[in-house]
Amino acid sequence: MVLCPRDLGHPDSVALVAAVQAEYVVRYGGEDSGAMDPSVFVPPRGLFLIGYVDGLPVASGGWRCVGPEDPELQRGDTQIKRMFVVSAHRGRGLARAVLAELERTAALAGRQRMVLETGSMQPEAIGLYESSGYRPTTRFGYYRDAPNARHYAKLLAVPAGSGAADCRG
Repeated sequence: MVLCPRDLGHPDSVALVAAVQAEYVVRYGGEDSGAMDPSVFVPPRGLFLIGYVDGLPVASGGWRCVGPEDPELQRGDTQIKRMFVVSAHRGRGLARAVLAELERTAALAGRQRMVLETGSMQPEAIGLYESSGYRPTTRFGYYRDAPNARHYAKLLAVPAGSGAADCRG
């Protein structure tokens, strides 16, 4: 798989975000209604990746700076969003590769901790995150009160000499 940064408006990003929304409809009965401003995935405050296999877009994931605006979060936090692998390519380690690259790039950007929200109807995602070192954390964000929501966090190994980017404003 080749991972490429893409704007959220790129046709491949649009297609994969639509596919993950369709998956949410199947699993939860509706789309994710949390707002996603495309500008939050623009470096250095964020990143959105598309994974390609044989030239086809098959995986996605992004991170965006979050923090002091949510009392459960802190300066240096980064949230994972829209992790997805098309069904025909699941079980091949692609999600793990996307996750590793998101962690690597966030750490290089000076981010200190990854946080995420997933749902109880996504056991594959929960397994991926837990096996990658993510641990349950305080509920936060748009789905803090949703009964099916699961919240996780992982400290990142921040490279020496890099400071956490200030993501306020």
